[in-house]
Order: sequence, then C-alpha cells, then structure tokens
Amino acid sequence: TATGSGVIISEDGYIVTNNHVIDDADNIQITLNNNKSYKAKLVGADPSTDIALLKIEETGLPFIGFANSDDVKIGEWVLAVGNPFNLNSTVTAGIVSAKGRDLDGNNNTESFIQTDAAVNPGNSGGALVNTRGELIGINTAITSRTGSFIGYSFAVPSNIAKKIIDDLLEFGSVQEAILGISIDPVDKEIDGVKIGTIDEKSEALKAGLKEGDVITKVNNVKISKFSDLKGQLTAKRPGDLVDVTV
Repeated sequence: TATGSGVIISEDGYIVTNNHVIDDADNIQITLNNNKSYKAKLVGADPSTDIALLKIEETGLPFIGFANSDDVKIGEWVLAVGNPFNLNSTVTAGIVSAKGRDLDGNNNTESFIQTDAAVNPGNSGGALVNTRGELIGINTAITSRTGSFIGYSFAVPSNIAKKIIDDLLEFGSVQEAILGISIDPVDKEIDGVKIGTIDEKSEALKAGLKEGDVITKVNNVKISKFSDLKGQLTAKRPGDLVDVTV
C-alpha cells in the first residue's frame, strides 16, 4: 500500500497525480478533504513525465485550473499542498529557485520547477500553486540522501502537465512534438541550444533553421539549455506552430 497526493482539475471528478504514485496499483482509492472515499479509474499515464490521470464518479467538486507556468518567475513565492506522511492537506511555502531544471542520473531530460517548499514522501502528485492560488506545477521529486526533504523539491510545470492530460483524454496516449533537429552537445559554453543536424524532411528546414544556429527563444520564452527547449516542446503537440528565435 502506498499513499500520495492529487489535484482535482474538473468538477466531474478528473484528478491528476504522479505516475509513480499509482504505478502497478491493483486498485486506487481517493479520499477527499471531507473524508469521503471513492474508487478511482486510471484514465491514462505517462511515465516519462511522471503524470497520471484518474477519474472518480462524482459531480460538483471544487477544482483548480491550470495557470501558465511560463509566467513563473525566479524568486516568486509558491505553496506546496499535499499529504506528506498521511498528514491530510499540509501546506508548505517556499520560493522558486530554478526553472527548466534537469535532474542528473535520470534517464529522462526533464524541465522541472525547483523550489524550497518542503516536499516529503506522500506529497507526490500534489499541487504547487502561486500566491494567487493558481496551479503552476505538480510536485514530483526530491533529491535527498535520507529519503526526506533536505532543502529543495521539484515540480512538473503546469503547461506540461496540462498538455499530457489533454493528450491522454483525447488520444489515450501522449503526442510527442519534435522540431526535426539534433542538438550539438559539444558547445556547452553558449547561452542557448546549438543545432547539430536538421532532418531533410522537417519543418525546421523549411522555416529557415540552419546547422550551427543557436536557438535562444521559443515563443518568446528564453532558452538557455536543452532542458528549457525540451520543456517547451513537451508542452506542444505535433502540428502546433512555434516561433523560434536563433
């Protein structure tokens, strides 16, 4: 038996949590703040972003909408809400110290929001909100030598979580968007992402991108490193138009 947290995102019972919270579960039970319990159905999950979508049969639920995580600023105050160690509805406060953070030693290239709001086992899948109460992330990971919070935590940005959930609802699987380029990993000193090669059939070539170009912005969001670019693309679908500044 494992416990975690979740976020109600619609009045008719859709709930987002982490994939690792429900992975390999035989049955999933949701307990709301009013102590009502429901059997939940797994709608879909994406292990690479660690996002899962659940559904309970209920209507008229209070829910939270997704904010634009690109608007989050370094130094902004945030609150983490969840159920660490089975302590129901625990809120901790912190500030954003990084965006587009990639955790070393992980097979996936992620683009986490890093905060110092205390997150412990059981917080996974809970809400990271700004001071206006808007959902900007799903608390997902900590790096710790003890297994408990030691000063920083990581959340999947709301733009990525929303896109994953929309895909799971519409297609049943995640639609991965790519630019049609490969990255030149040698030149790490530059502020941006250097293009190594371009697929001859890709839209990037038609748009005028060239080998050796350095991508500095996508849709006016600054790109300093590959995880920034990955984060922007993970929040997009095949066929979406993006403005790329080189």
